[in-house]
Amino acid sequence: MTVRDNKAQSRFELDVEGSVAFANYRLTPSAVIITHTETPRALRGRGIASELVKGALELIRADGHKVVAGCGFVVDYLHKNPQFADLTG
Repeated sequence: MTVRDNKAQSRFELDVEGSVAFANYRLTPSAVIITHTETPRALRGRGIASELVKGALELIRADGHKVVAGCGFVVDYLHKNPQFADLTG
């Protein structure tokens, strides 16, 4: 599964079984603010949102940006995954 940056819709996307999980974001000069994550109901409870956020954070890191967690899921993910702490500083 590969996360992509849909710049036209300002969201990271992950295709799973014909559905799309996504994380909306806003771009600022200094950071990417992830404002909302959503996984289709039929796919919930399978770690899809975690895969989505992990891929989004890797893309943000590759672009040299910082991240601001604007939704609770991303806040929790960052607390549980200290390997992304460099993105929040």
